Order: sequence, then C-alpha cells, then structure tokens
Amino acid sequence: CFACIAKPPALRPPSPALAPAAAGYLMESSSCKGDSLRPPVPCKHLVEKKTMTNPTTVIEIYPDTTEVNDYYLWSIFNFVYLNFCCLGFIALAYSLKVRDKKLLNDLNGAVEDAKTARLFNITSSALATFCIILIFIFLRYPLTEY
Repeated sequence: CFACIAKPPALRPPSPALAPAAAGYLMESSSCKGDSLRPPVPCKHLVEKKTMTNPTTVIEIYPDTTEVNDYYLWSIFNFVYLNFCCLGFIALAYSLKVRDKKLLNDLNGAVEDAKTARLFNITSSALATFCIILIFIFLRYPLTEY
C-alpha cells in the first residue's frame, strides 16, 4: 500500500549510495521538532492482520426460564369459575408477576412468585370444591329433614 511504501524522508533510513554529507543532513533533519512530535503512522494492513488472526466469538448465555411454571391457565380458571374469596384473582396477579420476571431474567423472583401463585391456586381450588360439595349435599339432603 502507498502508506507502507511512502514514508517521510526523516523516517526512512539513509541509502548506502548517498554521500556521507547527505546522510548527515538527513540525520539532522530527523531531529526537527515537527518530525519528532509526529508519531510514525502504523501500516493499516498490520492492524487488519492482527484482528483477522485472532477472531473472537461472543456467546450470551441466559438462564433457562422455561422451567419455571407460571400456573397461568390454572389461575385464569380459578379466577373465572372458582373465585373463592378473591383467591383466584390473587393467584392470577402472581402468575402475571411470574411472566414479567421471566422476561426480565429474574429467576429467583420468578420461582418465589410461582410458589405463591401455586399456593393460592391450590387454596382457591380446594375451598371452592369443598363449597360445591357442601352445596350438593345440602341440596340432596335439606336441613328440614334433620
């Protein structure tokens, strides 16, 4: 390349064909302030070769958040059909928090909220099922017969 071949005369070594007086003149001109303040320009090809010989690959690894269950469908079912004392609504809120924390890669928070959503879903399902069974029992055997 032209930048590699054509260098300022002060940076080129003197050729042996020059007379000793001319070589002395070149040495004196190399001590000039203008040339000493200017750093030598590195060859662009050497910089490209350095970057091409050491390729690096960056792999981003995210924690696997697909293993955290958010109990979303169970929460919706409890909210719509078995919303005993608003426990289904609370379970749905925690299920949505689990989904948000999974998107933010907060695995510990997602696991904790998933446990809470599961607890509210179990409680809501159990209490609602118990109430439904009691209703069927009292419909089958009214209190007036006792």
